[in-house]
Amino acid sequence: MNIYALKTHKITKDDTDLFAVLDKYLPKLSENTVLAITSKIVSITEGRIVPIRKVPQVSEVPQVSQGEENEDNKELKDHLIEQESQFYLPRDENPHGVSLTITNNSLVATAGIDESNANGHYILWPKNPQESANRVRRHIREIRSVRNIGVIITDSRTAPMRWGVTAFAIAYSGFVPLKDYIGTPDIFGRPFKYEKLNIADSLASAVTVVMGEGNEQTPMSVIEDIPFVTFQDSDPTEDELASLRISPAEDLYAPLLKSVQWKKGKAK
Repeated sequence: MNIYALKTHKITKDDTDLFAVLDKYLPKLSENTVLAITSKIVSITEGRIVPIRKVPQVSEVPQVSQGEENEDNKELKDHLIEQESQFYLPRDENPHGVSLTITNNSLVATAGIDESNANGHYILWPKNPQESANRVRRHIREIRSVRNIGVIITDSRTAPMRWGVTAFAIAYSGFVPLKDYIGTPDIFGRPFKYEKLNIADSLASAVTVVMGEGNEQTPMSVIEDIPFVTFQDSDPTEDELASLRISPAEDLYAPLLKSVQWKKGKAK
């Protein structure tokens, strides 16, 4: 597998067309390639950003400076977390003052809302990450005249009992996301009972190591030489998307997920 990151200009609120960014920086792409894009630049170009200021009570509210989160900023961020998440835990229940949420059927901190590399804004996740990934794939096929092209939109998250972040795909398009080993024999003939390899999340973790999490300014990367990826000539179906999801009640971590009192967010 070969991964190379793509350097871009600083993507800001003035960038309102993701396709223009793609057209400017994408190299010639080969067949059987996956393009990875950070959710942050997708969101910025879609206008999914909110100035860091207190929750508006009147028509004009002075903007506060970026820095350590004050009470007004906490009020706004908590409001956005409730708006964007399906379920959430208040920040005062966390030893680090961070709200743990279930957002877009994933367990993530703060509903994916981020302040880094945001120039005084809270950056939300794309409104519909799956539709964004599908649109990007269709656009690349058109402008680069390639048929087998995959797309993943990535973000980082933590894992229980481990310091540091890894990445996962909040959306994918153009390839089979899971390799199912269930029922197949291991090297000694014992059949697998539960094993499924998440191709989409594995690719996301790999590319994020290359793209970085700081000021590298490389929010896209190209993945080549990936014979283990099976490409598809269509957007994911509802059944394929559902195959990636597991309910909290069926999850391996169900005892933990069910032991807390989740608050209902406003997202579907």
